Amino acid sequence: QVLLVESGGGLVQAGDSLRLSCAVSGPTFSSYVMGWFRQAPGKEREFVAAIRWSVGSAWYADSVKGRFIISRDNAKNTVALQMNSLKPEDTAVYYCAADRSPLRVAVQDHEYDYWGQGTQVIVSS
Repeated sequence: QVLLVESGGGLVQAGDSLRLSCAVSGPTFSSYVMGWFRQAPGKEREFVAAIRWSVGSAWYADSVKGRFIISRDNAKNTVALQMNSLKPEDTAVYYCAADRSPLRVAVQDHEYDYWGQGTQVIVSS
């Protein structure tokens, strides 16, 4: 069983930066793909970014490419999402997720097996 705990959400102004963190525990997660999703009020949950833990390769949604950076810290067992140049449309609950299949480029929420509880990000204009 993999346990994911997010932190770092908050209220910021447009143009600010925010760093989310996901603490990961459990067996064999180092072979997983770790992803970030978000869900805005009244909208479906959407893919934001993901990283293949073993090699560090990453992929992003077009809406955040060039502004957000996903990374992992092997020593701390954490996955971070650095969010820069935030926009009001980035307002959402952000979720950390883990996919046990290390070889696919997972961007759909049904491809992920484990989820954190979420952390709220609000970007004011």
